[in-house]
Amino acid sequence: MKELKRIIISRTDSIGDVILTLPLAGILKKKYPDAKLIFLGRSYTEEVIKACVHIDSFLNWDEIIQPGLSEGTSVLASAGADMIIHVFPRREIALMAKQARIPYRLGTTNRLYHWGYCNMLVRLSRKKSSLHEAQLNIKLAASVTGVSNMDLPEIGKLYGLQQTAPLKNEFKALIDPGRKNIILHPRSKGSAREWGVHNFIQLIEILPDDKYKIFVSGTREEGDLLEPTGIFESTKVTNICGMMSLGEFMSFIRECDSMVAASTGPLHIAAAVGIQAIGIYPPIRPMHPGRWAPLGPKARYLVKGGSCNDCVAGSKCTCMEEIMPQAVKKLLDQEIVGQ
Repeated sequence: MKELKRIIISRTDSIGDVILTLPLAGILKKKYPDAKLIFLGRSYTEEVIKACVHIDSFLNWDEIIQPGLSEGTSVLASAGADMIIHVFPRREIALMAKQARIPYRLGTTNRLYHWGYCNMLVRLSRKKSSLHEAQLNIKLAASVTGVSNMDLPEIGKLYGLQQTAPLKNEFKALIDPGRKNIILHPRSKGSAREWGVHNFIQLIEILPDDKYKIFVSGTREEGDLLEPTGIFESTKVTNICGMMSLGEFMSFIRECDSMVAASTGPLHIAAAVGIQAIGIYPPIRPMHPGRWAPLGPKARYLVKGGSCNDCVAGSKCTCMEEIMPQAVKKLLDQEIVGQ
């Protein structure tokens, strides 16, 4: 393999998935310090990717594909990449990468189209693996980096989310330096099983006002859906739903002390920037914490032991909802020292 000068990491799915791919970028940067890393992602993840010190430039998949396949292929070719790593496989991207004559094109064997479009094939199945998503991303590129696996605490140090913008004064004024500032993120936009708004309301009720400043976050649409539940009626709560861009929200998360959420992008952001991130998970595959737990020096999760057969087919998860708010409060009350 010739010296790699420009490498494309292709991951065009959600924020949490992108966050868990950034450690791979850190490993690539260490292996090839002079190489330019280009991240091919969706427009709504751009601010996350640009906050990562490992990434040199961003390619917006939504803009590339809009004009059509041939025009998109030209854009991909103009990036001048020596390699593309298909972390999240998409047939169109694999085809475009071959047509753009990117010399090294790495993908998994379990996508049939990769046999025709990729020239570096890796036998890797995510569906039945016992590895964490971040470990699977690292394993995918082992032939390029020389790193086939890594312990989760070490992975949690490799995000590189150090380029978040300074927090605007209007949002910084919301932070109370005399209390523990926590963000509760009740909804998931359908990307994960949820703990239940009633549990968040109970958690708010048992958190002492003199010790905690409580924010409830989400998109503007999620805020509208939360309004009828009564979660904003407590005088303890500051509603920040829809108030910030993703970049601003990342900066706000960094200034807070804790976040409580299901397996969502904001939870993984909280873990990545080093604050206390408490995730609430179901025990069923593939959504269990063994695959998707937040990784970071202050990241923790709660999951009910045993099986969760009653919840497999539905979106509601009884096993998650049975996790008591007192258990979350116990974690919030702990002083967690970063590793």
